[in-house]
Amino acid sequence: MWKTRIPLALATLATAAASFSALAQSSADDLIRDARQAFVRKDKAKLANVRSAVMDARHPLAPWADYWALNLRLPEARSEDLDAFYARWPGSYVEDRLRNDWLLELGRRRDWATFSREVPRFKMNDDREVNCYRLLAEHQAGKDVREAARKAWMAQREADDGCHQLAKAQLDSERFMPEDVWRKVRHATEHARLRQARQAASLLGDNVAASTQEALDNPSRFINTRAIALGHARSELASIALGRLAASDPTAAARLLEDRWAGALGGEHGAWAWAQTAKQAALALRPESLEWSRNAWDTLKPRLRDKPDWSDETLGWHARAALRLGGTTERWVLAMRAMDAMSPEERADPTWRYWRARALQALAKPGSAGDEQREQARDLLKDLSDELHFYGQLASEDLGAVQPLPPKPAAPTAPERDAARSRPGLQRALAALALGLRSEGLREWNFSLIGMTDRELLAAAQLACSREIWDRCINTSERSKAEVDMEQRFPWPLREEVVPRAREAGLEPAYVYGLIRQESRFMLAARSHVGASGLMQIMPATASWTAKRIGLPYKPEMITDRDTNLRLGNAYLKMVLEDLGGSQAMAAAAYNAGPNRPRRWREGPVLETAIWIENIPLHETRDYVKRVLSNASYYAGLAAGRPVALKPRLGNSIGPRDTQAPAPDRELP
Repeated sequence: MWKTRIPLALATLATAAASFSALAQSSADDLIRDARQAFVRKDKAKLANVRSAVMDARHPLAPWADYWALNLRLPEARSEDLDAFYARWPGSYVEDRLRNDWLLELGRRRDWATFSREVPRFKMNDDREVNCYRLLAEHQAGKDVREAARKAWMAQREADDGCHQLAKAQLDSERFMPEDVWRKVRHATEHARLRQARQAASLLGDNVAASTQEALDNPSRFINTRAIALGHARSELASIALGRLAASDPTAAARLLEDRWAGALGGEHGAWAWAQTAKQAALALRPESLEWSRNAWDTLKPRLRDKPDWSDETLGWHARAALRLGGTTERWVLAMRAMDAMSPEERADPTWRYWRARALQALAKPGSAGDEQREQARDLLKDLSDELHFYGQLASEDLGAVQPLPPKPAAPTAPERDAARSRPGLQRALAALALGLRSEGLREWNFSLIGMTDRELLAAAQLACSREIWDRCINTSERSKAEVDMEQRFPWPLREEVVPRAREAGLEPAYVYGLIRQESRFMLAARSHVGASGLMQIMPATASWTAKRIGLPYKPEMITDRDTNLRLGNAYLKMVLEDLGGSQAMAAAAYNAGPNRPRRWREGPVLETAIWIENIPLHETRDYVKRVLSNASYYAGLAAGRPVALKPRLGNSIGPRDTQAPAPDRELP
């Protein structure tokens, strides 16, 4: 009897111990969530208590509780507090994250001695304001940082203390001139960063700041009343007001330039105002953009025509407007002029390398006189054809071959997989993601990838794949260079659910997979900042409308149900595809931006599909369409076991709806 009872007793104890351990882990997980809530609410007292409990429990995410607690105390923290934190979590993401926060605090304190000791140890080194503080500290130490300071200030995205103080110091020491400040104001105005524009203008005094405020707030009134009476700053402020007006009414800006201001402003300022007017017209796909672009270039003084003081974004829209011109030599001349004026960094972008190659081909002289130029074009296309993206695929097909799929590398070995699983940063990332701490988990994961070899990246990606964390699987795999696992980069999750739903809707599964990969990275709980939900990122109103259209019983909470989301997403995609004449490019644009936009965007000249895509006014949608179509081609190739061309998916051209085609479905949301 005792022989049977002892094992039973031991089994009971083991079960009880396991239950207790699970309960303890659950309790510790709740503490982490409590700590995160206290941090968000800036409840220092509660966070201090919860931090102690988390540290005592030795939870894997204890470093985060420690980080949250000290982050809230940074304004009164001392270097000793930070050193102790670094010693507790050496080499971790939270160590580097807190160092980033501490460097910002030291910059605000103007403690340059401590800042200079700390900044070399900042591993990520990706904070723009920290970089400005670093340059300011070097300036304070007597180093000439003029060019680096100008570059950092112009790259600033948000008005902040560090970059503003750097610019002020450079201006006070006469390393920056007032022209530099006005350039910054123009740049900020063009990108609608009005707080930045006002902050920059304040460097030139209260009167200039007040006038700039007026020009930005009510440009039409300013240009018609105040600008005429201004003194030496008239050209600067009037051009800024015209640029601001062009953003809302390019026709009004053009009329003012033609009637008076183009001549009154002079070459550089008049050209900038015309350039902004042309850019805004190009964004609206208006034919006048080309005429106004010509005015901008013609207004420039000859010495500035090779390199006008315009942003890469403005030059990009001048090039796009030229591409819409039609099959003429002038199209390529104007596009090439804009591309030549871009910064080296922008010219290196695949977009402009591709269109430069096309322009070189089109402008090459006949016969042997054009051989060198045609060879330059081929070299550009050849380099692009090795890159796995939309323009790499187009370049390969322009050269007469479908882009081959890279050979599959050897699968990660058992030791490589074990090494990935044992990395503390990846372990913490997985723990954070499991608790719903997505931001913390993603940052831990990405930090842990720094410095990994291709083999280590493939093993880390495989770890994410095995946990069905598909966004980390894909993004991690995309970092490898020499060893490329296409099946890892383009996985087929939920194949038994996705493929039948696609076919049921009459869609190509590869196209649907290409769209889902871009929409949600196959994350079931994905939710966008505008409220789109689920695998196919459907907006609530669209889901409700589509359910009614297809006769599917539906309640709002069903939007994240996997099968319901797939049924609704596929049905809606099929509807927009049919409404837009079967164009996968326009259907992808409609899925992302709503059907009314691509209906408007197709009006005007008949365009090669790649040119139509390049002229999509919304950056997010333009990038989205390229990626969806590129993804779909790679998925089709993996399914077929051979490379599949991209161009047939694009179709020949896009233009106004055929008069014989059915009327558009105006009910489509």
